[in-house]
Amino acid sequence: MIFSLAIYATPSVQSSDSAYRFANALVAHNHTLYRIFFYHDGVYHGSQLNTPAQDEVDHTVRWQQFAKQHNVDMVICIASGLRRGILNSKEATRYEKSAHNLAEGFELSGLGQLVDAAVYSDRLVTFGH
Repeated sequence: MIFSLAIYATPSVQSSDSAYRFANALVAHNHTLYRIFFYHDGVYHGSQLNTPAQDEVDHTVRWQQFAKQHNVDMVICIASGLRRGILNSKEATRYEKSAHNLAEGFELSGLGQLVDAAVYSDRLVTFGH
């Protein structure tokens, strides 16, 4: 089966960890993970400035490693991202900001990517609210 995930939760809540575990279970059972779409507060996963305590999981790095290993598309909703200060270099220039913070492996794009994921996938599973 082909799956996509929509993650609405910040990196610090249980549903974020559940999404990661679910993604690993999918690939372990030979399912295809087409796209991970980060929406609302879930966009914080894509900030390269996340700095968890030393005894906590770095969710951004964990997703980067997962996506690279399994060739999974990771999309940050551009509207949610901009509203929460997640910018790539193009958007930083566009809005005349002095810096950008979108982590490597993530891309900014619109809700069309979520619609595409829902259409292409057999299942779209959401985490968070």
